[in-house]
Amino acid sequence: MATDAAAVTSTSLLHLHDHRHHHRHQPSPLSSVISYKPSVFSLKAISKPYSSFQRTRFNHYDAAPFRLRSLPPSSSAVASDPSHDFLISDDDKPREECGVVGIIGDPDATQLCSLALHALQHRGQEGAGIVSSDGSDLRSATGLGLVSEVFSDPAKLAPLMGDSAIGHVRYSTAGSASALANVQPFVAGYRFGKLAVAHNGNLVNYGILRSALESKGSIFNTSSDTEVILHLIATSSSRPLLARIVEACESIQGAYSLVFLTANKLFAVRDPHGFRPLVMGRRRPTGAIVFASETCALDLINAELVREVNPGEVIVVDGRNMTTTSLCLIPKKPRKACVFEHVYFALPNSVVFGHSVHASRYAFGAALARESAAASADIVIPVPDSGFFAALGFAEASGLPFRQGLIRSHYVGRTFIEPDTAGRNLAVKLKLAPVRGILEGKSVVVVDDSIVRGTTSSKIVQLIKTAGGAREVHMRIASPPIVGSCYYGVDTPRTEELISYRMDVEGVRQAIGCDSLAFLSLESLRGTFVDEANMFCDACFTGDYPVLSRDQEILQSVEA
Repeated sequence: MATDAAAVTSTSLLHLHDHRHHHRHQPSPLSSVISYKPSVFSLKAISKPYSSFQRTRFNHYDAAPFRLRSLPPSSSAVASDPSHDFLISDDDKPREECGVVGIIGDPDATQLCSLALHALQHRGQEGAGIVSSDGSDLRSATGLGLVSEVFSDPAKLAPLMGDSAIGHVRYSTAGSASALANVQPFVAGYRFGKLAVAHNGNLVNYGILRSALESKGSIFNTSSDTEVILHLIATSSSRPLLARIVEACESIQGAYSLVFLTANKLFAVRDPHGFRPLVMGRRRPTGAIVFASETCALDLINAELVREVNPGEVIVVDGRNMTTTSLCLIPKKPRKACVFEHVYFALPNSVVFGHSVHASRYAFGAALARESAAASADIVIPVPDSGFFAALGFAEASGLPFRQGLIRSHYVGRTFIEPDTAGRNLAVKLKLAPVRGILEGKSVVVVDDSIVRGTTSSKIVQLIKTAGGAREVHMRIASPPIVGSCYYGVDTPRTEELISYRMDVEGVRQAIGCDSLAFLSLESLRGTFVDEANMFCDACFTGDYPVLSRDQEILQSVEA
């Protein structure tokens, strides 16, 4: 793969690194195929009245022409039978799609960018990339695997000279092939020079924009919605580049935290709702400006947090004189930060959306204990590592002793798939080991952050009872039931795969085999953020989506 993209005309962008099939995970609430162009669409054979999008099977988007296709017949059976899903531990969780970093004004920008990506490794483990600028040209290095694997050879970073760089870590999405071409940052040439971009989020109007661009002659080489942003910039008649970026951002809808790099400038942009996090820091003593998805990345490279990039804000840093310009040119909208950053995604040592993540999780656990204490319980244990702080909060609020009853191995692959029951049980034991001396004969409260498909929870319950010897297992979940997929840059299962979409709480309890089950109520979750509760997006718990995708808009017009 060439490190730099070929120059392009205003109607085409060539040789782009592809990020991922963002649109693949946008669920469609329609049970039949919908085909439409930007100005014309038709509905075909909607088979039943539509009362709630949460009760209708979701479809996947095709690439181009923009249309919806039904799920394969086998997917429904797989979703309804947890034994078909062999993922274990944190693989049965929603996954953050990626993390971004931007640094300008430091002679060690590339090395610092690499370190910052290490801190964001939890946000993406399939691939990593860095683009640097020496003041005249952009150079790129990307690879598959962890950051430590991609940049283990110093020779790979050596060509990335300069005092500015942007970086990216990514997850592959379900069903997408791992390929070097899928790794960001993208680098593209257009008539005014080279431009690199790293993107965290998902555009809900990707298909409409792509179709419109193609009708005007644009040629797409990927299925990534990030490419749409680059096309919009390339085809814009505005000047300078800042005006092009603002114009592009006014056209796109959905979630995006973006960092752009040119030969001598770094741009940071956050969508008007502020779905995905993005913070700004300053490194001493160089005065370098740093942007990152989480504050943990700033901490690792000794950068002080300055502030969040505000929703709808564009920040420009000129590397020639290190002047910083802040513009709020994107129309202001209600803030809707992703609450799941505090439930699961972000590291506990990060400050996200102005709140300490570990403190939020502790508060979730304490509120859960006040709502749903287990009267017969002897001890509280977390599901490592995601349930740790919630379990601490639960234990202290309930007065029960906190114990580490499960030990997690960090030397097992992120995904472990086996074709039979014996192999699947072995996979669980390889990743999570019960401490029998703590669990045997006890009534145990097990605290986890969420239940998605339920497959991992059922295996954990079985492990604690059989291998651990626990008398009772009471599952306590430090978030409400997940009943909807995410449109805004989170890799979630299709809605029909979500166990809480298919079953009530008692049904879920029976399915995972625990003695009792309780979720944190939505009211208590919101209550931890006090007067900021309405500034968080909790659509995965409510189905109340702040920004509708095109197929949702069509559906609403049908209902009307």
